[in-house]
Amino acid sequence: MLRSKKTAYVTIGDAAAAPAAPAAEGADALACEQESAAIYAATEPLKSLVEVRSAGAARVLVVDAGATGESIVAGCLAAGLVPCVAYTEDMARAAHVKLAPKTVCVGKSRETGALDDSYRVLSAAESADAQAILLVDSRLAVDERFLSMAADEHRSVYSVPVASINVAFGGITRVWRTCSAPSDAALHVSDDSWVTCPKCHRISDAQRVLANHKMCPECGHHFRMTSAERLASVLDAESFECWFETEDADVPETDPLDFPGYLDKIGGMRKKTGLREGVRCGVGRIAGMRVAIGVMDSTFFMGSMGSVVGERITRLVEHATEEGLPLVLFTCSGGARMQEGLVSLMQMAKISAAIERHGEAGLPYFSVITDPTTGGVTASFAMQGDVIISEPRALIGFAGRRVIQDTIRQELPKEFQTAEFALEHGLIDAIVERPRIRETLANLLALHAKPEAGAPRGFAAVLAALAANPTKCELEAAGAQLAADDRDILSGVRAVAVKAAAAVPKRVANGVRSVATRRAYRAEIEQYTSKPGAVKQAEAAENPAWASVQTARDVHRPTAGRYLEATCEGFFECHGDRGFADDAAIVAGIGWVAGEPATLIAQEKGRDLQDRIKRNFGCPQPEGYRKSLRLMRQAERFGRAVVCFVDTQGAFCGKEAEERGQGNAIADNLYAMAGLRVPTVSVLVGEGGSGGALALALADRVAMQEHAVYSVLSPEGFASILWKDRSRAAEAAAVMRMNAYEIFDMDIVDAVLEEGEGSASANPDFAIANVVAYVEESLDELSALPIDELLEQRYERFRKF
Repeated sequence: MLRSKKTAYVTIGDAAAAPAAPAAEGADALACEQESAAIYAATEPLKSLVEVRSAGAARVLVVDAGATGESIVAGCLAAGLVPCVAYTEDMARAAHVKLAPKTVCVGKSRETGALDDSYRVLSAAESADAQAILLVDSRLAVDERFLSMAADEHRSVYSVPVASINVAFGGITRVWRTCSAPSDAALHVSDDSWVTCPKCHRISDAQRVLANHKMCPECGHHFRMTSAERLASVLDAESFECWFETEDADVPETDPLDFPGYLDKIGGMRKKTGLREGVRCGVGRIAGMRVAIGVMDSTFFMGSMGSVVGERITRLVEHATEEGLPLVLFTCSGGARMQEGLVSLMQMAKISAAIERHGEAGLPYFSVITDPTTGGVTASFAMQGDVIISEPRALIGFAGRRVIQDTIRQELPKEFQTAEFALEHGLIDAIVERPRIRETLANLLALHAKPEAGAPRGFAAVLAALAANPTKCELEAAGAQLAADDRDILSGVRAVAVKAAAAVPKRVANGVRSVATRRAYRAEIEQYTSKPGAVKQAEAAENPAWASVQTARDVHRPTAGRYLEATCEGFFECHGDRGFADDAAIVAGIGWVAGEPATLIAQEKGRDLQDRIKRNFGCPQPEGYRKSLRLMRQAERFGRAVVCFVDTQGAFCGKEAEERGQGNAIADNLYAMAGLRVPTVSVLVGEGGSGGALALALADRVAMQEHAVYSVLSPEGFASILWKDRSRAAEAAAVMRMNAYEIFDMDIVDAVLEEGEGSASANPDFAIANVVAYVEESLDELSALPIDELLEQRYERFRKF
């Protein structure tokens, strides 16, 4: 009645055969004792292992994720019991696993909760032919369903708190409580009680999978969710107002092709699913913020888009526009509904038109792609979001895989048309694990909210709002409605990022040394540029300009990404140009700077060799500049300041880059930055090479760190072109006045930010704190200016050259 053959899903062996794995650390104890009073036999005395043996158990299964298992195994052996230890692969070297005569592997990691999975534990007990199960601080000790199933299989269950196991523990120590379900408890077990993961083929308790956001505890596979499950996991509890789910409010079904049996199939699907159509729409709240939301449901005609689905979504978007609400759509669809022919196709155009009006009203739309999203849904509203996120490994595509293979007569790669494939090719912004989708949406909603909307301001405020407004799933996981004062328990322990710059050293006024210091520095440089002809390399190597070049190229220097991380909180990285690829040389996204929303863009060289190779050593491709342009245009639309961190030798020079329009991409960035109707700040934190750097430095305020450099060309390139001798690079650095103070004297930058003794490599915290302070002060100053005045100042700033 319970299960099919269980031994196929666990690995049984002896201690010597246990696979090698890292040494196990201690596990967190579960506070079960206080919860279990109703299930433990209240009048039955505690038992010893000897008494367990006397009760008829010869073989026992030991389930202990902590460090007390060795004492339990030894006690079992002393009491004449044959212990079999249930373990996970990461526990293979634990002392009790090695000591036990028999072992059963039930999963890969303790962290996945395999030792608290009723199916795994009962399967292990069957494999070991155990008459009793010994639990140590396990939630199974209070699981009525598990206890009922164990009793149905004639297995006794005993539990002990870890605190009761000490050095004096042995077979005669009476610490074991008998666990049993209440006599009136019904045994609810069916084929739906167990779930087989299609990816790793592990079988798990369905309740455990559901509690894990419908994800496989072993491999993380995302099972498909119904619309009701999705709403319960994303929206604040009891906040959803559902539309169209009554006959009076719904859109009437149509059969434009008089397709045989179509309306009958609709009726049958309604009875089977309890839904009236393939999408649920309405209004709800996320972290207290009101939002229009639609969730497609794969259980109803695979979420296919017919006229009713299209009409529901269109009305939802129109209502969101009228009410001034942000829009969230969860897509899950096989595409157009074939039974409705061309009318189904027209839904793509209708919904797209409504979404365009919603966008023109200055309202944000967030698209969440789930498995599968294909056909006309992919080719319309799924890919029209201001931010597009996807669950891992979701199928995303327009044409079917088989159709493509038959057309091009080639085998397609395994990862083709997956979320990961779409991310690599710049088609979506991010892949977000299901447990983080609610938090991600809450942060995005707050970042895009207008100040007068009353949304949380700052990432810490977003987390607090999430904690104060739990979901239905969180309430159910807690076991009951909690008092408002206790609701913060539901969101778990959330670590709010606190800047390490709490003890930030005081920044030099305006970030610039005295005029006398700069003049002395300039005189030092001029001695290397006043000599006629070539200078000796040894002499040139001593000049400060060349020293700055070498310092800017130091691989130990903080990269632009570190400055970005220190400047903002709650950063959400946006990937891709939405057309070709994602360029890792440019990191771009949205975050909170001093409690205000901002768009941040950084040219990232990479923090180690592998990272530098991945990021092309900070030399952007055209798609990198197009990604930054997309984010800047979005910042303008939603009134967010733009902050850029520049550190590049220059835009990548290559055949493919030219074919994809490297010059066009840089030109488009310059054109856009000249007219952005929001404050812009750029800081050169390393190399500022030519147009590739300028593409992110046409800003209202431009600063340099004192050991950053900025030039029309690399010194090696300059020396090669003008003197046909790359060995004169040091001299070229001096001639071009690449040093920050020389550049400041030319009024090209507004400030030079000190790095402390030596450079930022030796003083990263000091250097980063100065940059953060400059950015925050500049944004405060610029935000107070009228937009027209800001644009005029920006024009005049660059007009003078």
